Amino acid sequence: MSKVCDLCGKGIITGYSIERRGLAKKKGGAGRKITGRTKRRFLPNLQIVRARLATGAVKRLKVCTRCLKAGKVVKAA
Repeated sequence: MSKVCDLCGKGIITGYSIERRGLAKKKGGAGRKITGRTKRRFLPNLQIVRARLATGAVKRLKVCTRCLKAGKVVKAA
């Protein structure tokens, strides 16, 4: 099952989860140091919606919430 928006193409983005130790400089410490980085994935907030297409047909689409809020989808009754 793909995790990609059918309208805008928003998908999974990879990044890092960063672990730090130490006290911040503004709190009187020597600064925060990075002790580890592990890979992680940022998943899009996809919703499965019954939408009416331009042809008049009704189809289930995976749509991100940004497209839903923007009104790019006409929901089927």
